[in-house]
Amino acid sequence: MSLFLIGYMAAGKTTLGRALAKELGYQFIDLDFYIEQRFRQRVHDIFATHGEEGFRRIEAEMLREVGEFCNTVVSCGGGTPCYPGNMEYMLSAGTTIWLDASVECICRRLLCARTRRPLVEGKSADELPAFITSHLSERLPYYSRAAIRLPSDRLESRHEIAETIGMLRKLLAQ
Repeated sequence: MSLFLIGYMAAGKTTLGRALAKELGYQFIDLDFYIEQRFRQRVHDIFATHGEEGFRRIEAEMLREVGEFCNTVVSCGGGTPCYPGNMEYMLSAGTTIWLDASVECICRRLLCARTRRPLVEGKSADELPAFITSHLSERLPYYSRAAIRLPSDRLESRHEIAETIGMLRKLLAQ
């Protein structure tokens, strides 16, 4: 069985995904990292070279590749479910879990992150909330199709992560 973690950037997909995979004895794959390893380029550079559309085509191909692995937790990029056919694929290949973080939480995490994200590069702290609110509203129709919706503001400590995994295990058992 594959579990696909979806949600906006900085929603906690990688943080929760690593811990969840360890808890379940599953393999963990961060889709962006997987792409970087396969193409020997950073996502940022793929965006710069091929544009967002080119990156999304590569991402869709790699999603289908990792989606065939057994007992895997896949942390998808924030835009992965929005590319044509991707959400349908994930819904048919495993269980989709939407990590739903508040705009305030996403802003805080992005501002604290040491790595830059191509879609928010160059945005000031003042511009970020409006951009995220607008961009998130475009993605909600895709995210809301997930089998499970999980609040993800509380992933800041090991205790909060463990509580969230406990809640998710109950939801997966239903």
